[in-house]
Amino acid sequence: MTKVVINRSRQTAQYFIEELGYGVQLEIVLIPGGSFLMGSPEEELERLSWESPQHSVTVKPFGMGKYPVTQAQWRAVAFLPQVNRELKPDPSYFKGKNRPVERVSWYDCVEFCDRLSNYTKRTYRLPSEAEWEYACRAGTTTPFHFGETISTDLANYRGTDDEEYKWSGSYGKGNKGIYRQETTPVGSFGVANAFGLYDMHGQVWEWCADHWHESYEGAPTDGEAWIDLGNNDNQSRLQRGGSWYLNPVYCRSACRLYYNPDNGYDLIGFRVVCVVLPRTQ
Repeated sequence: MTKVVINRSRQTAQYFIEELGYGVQLEIVLIPGGSFLMGSPEEELERLSWESPQHSVTVKPFGMGKYPVTQAQWRAVAFLPQVNRELKPDPSYFKGKNRPVERVSWYDCVEFCDRLSNYTKRTYRLPSEAEWEYACRAGTTTPFHFGETISTDLANYRGTDDEEYKWSGSYGKGNKGIYRQETTPVGSFGVANAFGLYDMHGQVWEWCADHWHESYEGAPTDGEAWIDLGNNDNQSRLQRGGSWYLNPVYCRSACRLYYNPDNGYDLIGFRVVCVVLPRTQ
């Protein structure tokens, strides 16, 4: 019988903390620059066609939220001065200050980053798709940063079969698990990747800065967001990471989907990237 190996090791990361007021903090993990293969190899189980072609990307150092943005963090920033649009302080369907914020549109998340930038005097934005996958993989080449498979004691996703959509609750040689049918407090599984990031698989889909493209033909190789010029306000935007609602195949490091940027849903949240990092001693 094949032994299924899952990496559960805890990692130590360099990070800094933004004080958002009201006793709310935002932890930013420092991600080193480097190169990686973006997309899935042709032999990866249940891969999707738009994860091709696999290509080398070089990413500059950046900071990334240790967790998806929480409802407490969202509320604190929602009370900061408006930049371009109003923000609802409590938009989420699944309530809880330490649960990820959801039901936020791509434009709402951009506004959050703009307000946070003004408040901290550092540049915050959504991650590029390349930054997101690089950060998720953290040096791994397997379908998940845990290894070849995943389990519901490591991440929040649908671990049961779905007969309507013919989704399997297991991936590869992994076992089926449970279906929680809701978000969970961030970091509650206690397992980070090698960069020190939590909840990169499952929980909520995470908005990225990029426009949607149906393949990587012509994609940037410098880690920048792939933005189409012209009148594209309603063009679909990228999402990464899977969610509590979907099965494990959609939670793979290479999996990518899209959504209307004007809409929010209880499957969709985000995490921030910091461009201008504080000086270290």
